[in-house]
Amino acid sequence: MFTNTLLNKKILIYGLGLSGYSCLQYLNKKNNVKVYDDNKLLKNNKNKNLFLTKKKIFKSIFDFIIISPGIDIQKCKLDSYLLNNRNKIITELDIFYLSYPDNIKITITGTNGKSTTCQMLYNIFKLKKYDVRLVGNIGRSPLEEKKIKKKTIFIIEASSYQTSYSKYFKTDYAAILNLNINHLERHKDLDKYAQSKIKLICNQEKNKLSFIEKDNLVINRNIKKKKIKSKVIKVTYNKNNFFKKKISNYYLLDKNNLNNIHFIYKISKIFGIPNNIIFKSLNLFKGLKFRKQIIYDKLNLKIINDSKSTSFSSTSGLLSTYTNIYWIVGGKFKKGDRFTLEKKYYKNIKAYLIGLNKHYFINQFKNKIDFKYLKHLKNAIVAIKKDLKKDKKKKIVLFSPAAASFDQFRDFEHRGNYFNLLVKKIGLYE
Repeated sequence: MFTNTLLNKKILIYGLGLSGYSCLQYLNKKNNVKVYDDNKLLKNNKNKNLFLTKKKIFKSIFDFIIISPGIDIQKCKLDSYLLNNRNKIITELDIFYLSYPDNIKITITGTNGKSTTCQMLYNIFKLKKYDVRLVGNIGRSPLEEKKIKKKTIFIIEASSYQTSYSKYFKTDYAAILNLNINHLERHKDLDKYAQSKIKLICNQEKNKLSFIEKDNLVINRNIKKKKIKSKVIKVTYNKNNFFKKKISNYYLLDKNNLNNIHFIYKISKIFGIPNNIIFKSLNLFKGLKFRKQIIYDKLNLKIINDSKSTSFSSTSGLLSTYTNIYWIVGGKFKKGDRFTLEKKYYKNIKAYLIGLNKHYFINQFKNKIDFKYLKHLKNAIVAIKKDLKKDKKKKIVLFSPAAASFDQFRDFEHRGNYFNLLVKKIGLYE
């Protein structure tokens, strides 16, 4: 379904990544669409006739400007133009909403665990035989979905980058799983980061539902400043054994996953999904690649590839779940991030530091946990192999960098694949 709001309009797309390209394919037949991208090499592709120079853009007037999530309008080549035309900026989520305003939308955001939570919720809905689609930041554009019916339900993973610039997007159900220090290079401080997430709730209409962490002070502080029309349900981490008794899937039993399951459970019950389906689906869940992924588990050794971890908060759940951990950590640190693990877990950890931000991590760990600086991932695995031979107890090798990958790798997937390759090549589990 195509919306009249976007029909026969002059549109600029800034950024021809996955999101930008999906917008181009969706809009190009019924609009005058032009493209700009910082990567000059893209101009040589099959859409080269659509590209405009920076000079031509400054002389042009557009009805809408669609920006990719990775674009920071205050730090880009079109910064002055975008700031002057801020009211025209929309996102892929806006186009999707304007095209399908009546379909049920469940939108999940938060600092950690968004993709995993969305995937688990999607699996539950599929098992219940709902017509459900999993889209958004998880890597699947909603604009590429086909055969959408009135009963089609969308489960959407939304990042702060997507919500920040959205203008029209509204969701029926919004969930902010957690909120910790992240993306301060874009949002400047924790409150501004929180506001980018809370925008999902602020844009909701009356009689819609939102879910937030009961004990998250930053979320609650910023919610109080806003006029919220939807009903806000506060989710609390329950320390009783209700979920632990129902879940046999060890992958899900760290604190972070258990917390997110509370959200999943509440949303599933609203849709009338019975417990047997919820927990059957959760117990069958194998996890997402490079997200707390167990790649080896035999005898006294478990190896976990958690390359997606880019902050201490995303790693803390695993560090507080296991004992005798050989932890590979390091990379490009995130502004404002802090190692805040409870002291009682320090004795469980031996850290192997990698990456270029050596001094930052050393300062975080000094007088807290044992660590070695190895610089490169290969060196760390070689050192761990040597140390494992001296250890007869049950061991956990945890690759959870708690940092961005861009100092030595293209992205977290490149980093995760390289770890798997080295584990086999070096023979870590021989």
